[in-house]
This record gives sequence, structure tokens and C-alpha cells, in this order.
Amino acid sequence: MITMKEWMELVDYKVTEGSDYCWDCYGPNSYTLDSWNGVHGEGGFTFSIVFSTKSQKIYEVTVCDYTHDRAYRMINPNNVENHRKEAESKNVLANQAWDDVDYTDLEVDDDFIQKGLSIKTGEDYDTGVSVPIDLPEDLLLKAALEAHKQNITLNAYINSILKQMDFK
Repeated sequence: MITMKEWMELVDYKVTEGSDYCWDCYGPNSYTLDSWNGVHGEGGFTFSIVFSTKSQKIYEVTVCDYTHDRAYRMINPNNVENHRKEAESKNVLANQAWDDVDYTDLEVDDDFIQKGLSIKTGEDYDTGVSVPIDLPEDLLLKAALEAHKQNITLNAYINSILKQMDFK
């Protein structure tokens, strides 16, 4: 999970709003900060962070790209189930960011940071989702050798294998 420092640097220390977090799933000391650039639609974006005012633990971060109607979110893995249950109890669509836009959940800090930086600067960005993979050394070596044979990067090779797999 990204840190408060990383989030603050991502938004250039520009906080536009803050309030108690209105749901109970993260506990009684949950607070949210927002950084909105003030633009609706084309060129607009908002970053949000939910954290504990006591422990500074980060519960959730989001970035909304109003230009492309995309929203990305990371929820601390220890809190995903509590968030889901509370959304269900409130009869709320837990994945809905706004209107017909759903959150894309991210798992890799750098994926969130890179998307956020691109959204903030108005640059194109990869909409794919990075996933952490822990391969045993023997498989990693085989993959690296095969990637070398195909004259592609290890990352490109792993991505091509994952795209060929059926995850049903």
C-alpha cells in the first residue's frame, strides 16, 4: 500500500478537502483527504486517500480521471472484506466510482503511482493492471531463457503467457 508521503508527493501536497470517512469499515478514526484540480470533465482529476488519524495506516487510495471516465483504486488487503460487507449492508455498488464508471482495483503501488502521474499531467497511460507474480527460481530461469530466444523482455514474455491463459 502506498504511504501518506507518496500520496502527498503525487498530489504535490495540494489538499483541497478533508473530512471524517463516513463508513465504518475502516474504524472510528478514519479520515479522508482529497486533491481535486477543480476541473469537471476534460482535464479533470481527483485523488483521495483514507487513513487512520491515530496510526496513520492507509486504508484506501483512489484516482479519478474525468477526461477518460476512468477510476482506479487500491484498498488495503486487510480491509477489502470489511469494505465489501459494508457496501452490501448499505445496498451500495461497492465498485461504482460515479454514474456508469466503475473502479479498476489495482494491486501494485507503482501501477497506481504511474497512472496517477499520467492522469495528473494529461498524458496517455497504460490501462492494463499490473499483478504481482512470485515464480520459483527454476520457472523464472526458464521464462528468462525463452524470452531471450524470442528477443523480447521477460516482462513481455510473462504478459504474453498470462494473456494466453484462461482464468475461468
